[in-house]
Amino acid sequence: MRHCACTSGGMLESSHLSSHSLSAYSQYADHALPRDAAVLEGPVAEAGSGVFTGLRRRFRRERRRRKVGRAYDMALEIARVVPNAYEILDVGCGNGFIAHHLAGLLGSYVLGIDVGGKPEAPINFRRYDGKLFPASDQSFEVVLFCYVLHHAQDVAAIFSELGRVLRADGLVVVYEDIPATWWDRLICDIHNRQWRHRTGECAFRSEDEWRETFQATGFEIIQQRTLSRWRNLAHPVQRQLFLLRLNTNTPQSN
Repeated sequence: MRHCACTSGGMLESSHLSSHSLSAYSQYADHALPRDAAVLEGPVAEAGSGVFTGLRRRFRRERRRRKVGRAYDMALEIARVVPNAYEILDVGCGNGFIAHHLAGLLGSYVLGIDVGGKPEAPINFRRYDGKLFPASDQSFEVVLFCYVLHHAQDVAAIFSELGRVLRADGLVVVYEDIPATWWDRLICDIHNRQWRHRTGECAFRSEDEWRETFQATGFEIIQQRTLSRWRNLAHPVQRQLFLLRLNTNTPQSN
């Protein structure tokens, strides 16, 4: 109703203009329209900007929810593998959500270390210089490597540090991407292109190659499980979960 009233008022006003006054007014017509358009475009532009801002905010929330959810699923999986662990080291903890959830699930002390910045999740965190784990000898019952070993430029040095901080009866949980098929190799290559400028070339290995690596560095596999590539649709690659312990019958290489 209000819109109709304004329209009729405009029509009545124009009927009182003479031809002379219309001619005089016409010189301003070209300038009047852009000013009117600007008044109309302001709310429209703001509304459009608000919609896109809302969509971006919603996308970020959904992405964070999925990230936190995947971390919880992994933490739950790890908790079932090492249900009695109290002191746990998460090497390459990233955003810290796995360590955060694991501490809550097990009531354990979990320390996250990484070469990057401070994690998003509120966890116990220490900066890692890429050479020496910031931890004392034989201080952890369980050490985690959740999709990080393929970033290591010197796996032997990493496992040497692992042998130092791990207790004699300790366990090691390793998650790794496995380039088993041409599709897996493609996904691994894409991942390498995304990360090689930050961490160096990634070294993805087959199951047999990991088995040889573990044995050469003084560890043995006590459990192994193939994981679905579809657990992360954004990175659909074959995965393996390895559970390791120190091989007391084989001298550890330095």
